Order: sequence, then C-alpha cells, then structure tokens
Amino acid sequence: MNNKGNKRVITLEEFIIRGQNRFPGATGELSQLLRDIGLAAKIISREVNKAGITNILGEEGSQNIHGESVKKLDLFADDQLISALDRSNITCMVISEENDGIVRLSADAGKYIVYLDPLDGSSNIDVNVSIGSIFSVYMRKMDKDVLGKEEALQPGVKQVAAGYVLYGSSTIMAYTTGLGVSVFTLDPSIGEFILCNDDIKMPEYGTVYSLNEGYYNSWDLGLKKYIKYCQVEDNATKRPYKARYIGSMVADLHRTLMQGGIFIYPHSSKYPNGKLRLMYECNPLSFIIEQAGGIAINGENRIMEIEPRSIHQRTPIYIGSKQNVLKLKEFLDTYSEEATGVS
Repeated sequence: MNNKGNKRVITLEEFIIRGQNRFPGATGELSQLLRDIGLAAKIISREVNKAGITNILGEEGSQNIHGESVKKLDLFADDQLISALDRSNITCMVISEENDGIVRLSADAGKYIVYLDPLDGSSNIDVNVSIGSIFSVYMRKMDKDVLGKEEALQPGVKQVAAGYVLYGSSTIMAYTTGLGVSVFTLDPSIGEFILCNDDIKMPEYGTVYSLNEGYYNSWDLGLKKYIKYCQVEDNATKRPYKARYIGSMVADLHRTLMQGGIFIYPHSSKYPNGKLRLMYECNPLSFIIEQAGGIAINGENRIMEIEPRSIHQRTPIYIGSKQNVLKLKEFLDTYSEEATGVS
C-alpha cells in the first residue's frame, strides 16, 4: 500500500504495533527493539541538524578499529544507539564499527544481537553531505551458554530485521523484517516518523551507476568493461547511464532503492577484500534491496549467503536493480574466464 494519497497519518510506532498484531503469540520484543532504534535516530537527527552550532563537528582525535579517523558525531551516534538498545533488556550484545570487539549489554538473557554502523559516510559530516545509520538484527543462538563472537557470526540470511536512517534534507527511516520494505519520514513538528510507503518496490532496471571512478586503474577488467558499456550511447537501453556518487553508502543506496540502478564498491589493489564491512553495511542493505526486488552479490555469490569469519569482515559488493546487477555479472564472468584461459 502506498500511503501518499492517504490522509490518515500512521506513525512508526503504530505501524510496528500493527505488524506485531498480525502474528498471534508475538511477544513484542522485536517491535520494542525497532522503536528503540527509532528513538535513537530522532536524537541523532537533532544533533546532526545543529552539529555546527553545538561544536560537535570535526574529528575526535582517535581512530577506530579500521584505522579511520573518528568524528565526534560518530561517537555520539554510537552512544545513543547502544544506550537505546540497552534500555529494554532484550538485546544481549551489540557489534559496532566504532568498537573493536562485542559490546555486552545488561540483558545477558536477551534474545537479540544487533550490528551497527552508527554513522555511515561520516567523512562527509563536516561538508554537510547526507549521512546515515545502519542496523542489522539477529536472533541469539539460545542453545549456547557463553555469549561470544561465535554467536554473532551468522550469515545475512539469518537476519530478522535490518534498516537504515538517512539524515539529509529530511530524515528517513527504512526497515524490513522480511515482509517488504517500509519507509518513514521524520516530521520535526510532531517529533514522529510518519509512514510514506509500506511496500517499496525498486525498478528492475535503472539508468544510474554509482561508484568511485577514481580507482579505475585498480579494478578487474570485467568491471572496467562494464563501466565503459554504461557510458556508450544506445537508445534501446537508455545509455549512457548517469554517474552519481555521494560517498555515503546509505545515501547512494537510498537513491538506488527509489530510482533503480546499481551501486558498486569492488575489491581493488588497495582493498583486495573490498572496503565495506559485510556484517553491518553489506548484509543489512542487501536485505533491504532484496526485499524490494533487487540483487546483491560480491561478484560471484549472493552477499547474504556469505559465511562470516570475523565481525569486521570486508567484502566487495555489487547491489541494485536486478537487470543491472545481472548485466554486470555477465561482464565479470566473461572477462574472468578470458583472464584464466577458460573457454
């Protein structure tokens, strides 16, 4: 159902409760977890919008586990999300980009494990470009007594919920529990997320490609050939495609979700295993895109079927509209076979 023509306002909380009521016997714990994330998102949105005034812009002075400079707003977002998840005693641990290992919460018996990228695209903070938060939710393996990393290392197909919040010209929250993708916009006048669309379906084909072309010389031949294909004029396929790259994965993926096309972050000589993190960037956004009818692969296999080896594991990703990703896969396969001499 598209809510655009519906004058009835539906809030995030009401929508979550409605969804819960569709399942007799539901405990409401996942619903509470989603509401907690929604609350943290409102607080982060408020600080993002007044960051320059409150002196929360700039670098904090340290580096995270990945060797990246930490912004003040990174730490604020991390604290808000973890605090929100800790308050309801249903999440047993959190894994965040800003923390080396797992963060055990007060609810040892909690049934959920949450992965977080508290502020994706934070290198854009100081220049007022859209940034976002990403979350991914798994069920704890309750047959295990010890709460450790092995519990958190589950493939993306095991996700029970995932979503993102985009802080841009408006604040948007999108999430899925495996029953389609719902999108909400924060109305600052009432402080509530309002339903915009409860069943987003992305176009099967789009005319936008998104990647950092500055790394062209470090790509595989198949990807180079695909990008050249995107730039060739052809009326039948509406080429050349438009190149759009924000440098904040949430922002680029939100545009891809709404308008179609493809987002690419490949492996390269600098990042032989890819740069983006599997568990708290690629898996949750792949869940969203797949639920909207798209595809997400690492060049060979489905992203969400990758068996993780570490909580901060990296992967290449090719994600977006079905036809675009399949076309790219043709180029990767064809030129990989040529390189290896396979006929």
